[in-house]
Amino acid sequence: MRLASYQINLFRAALVGALVLISVLAVMPLQQTVVGDINDKLSHALAFYTLALLLDFSFPGSDYNLKKILPLLAYGLLIEALQSQIPYRMFSLLDLGADALGMVAYGLSLPLMRRFPVLRRRWLGA
Repeated sequence: MRLASYQINLFRAALVGALVLISVLAVMPLQQTVVGDINDKLSHALAFYTLALLLDFSFPGSDYNLKKILPLLAYGLLIEALQSQIPYRMFSLLDLGADALGMVAYGLSLPLMRRFPVLRRRWLGA
């Protein structure tokens, strides 16, 4: 049994919600520390892992490939470009790299995810 249309719609709603939340967080002022910088990169990777998962499950008719990766990477670049225009934020290639790392980690986790029966439905009928 593949994903039902209501499940796909739930993933799409979650994707929109995640994009809104990440966009809001991206323009808020932050306090930075050395440990905070490490946590920031981890947060970027986890956020984009989550976005990749939500995007992939939102459109189960196609594989996780450049058609899904490039829009997410463009979104990460857009965030960094916006942050370069905000006085208390700055553009960071390291942040963009952490975003890409999260998307790559999602792609690498797919063989493991396909083993879980509750997740396996995403790939049925695709």
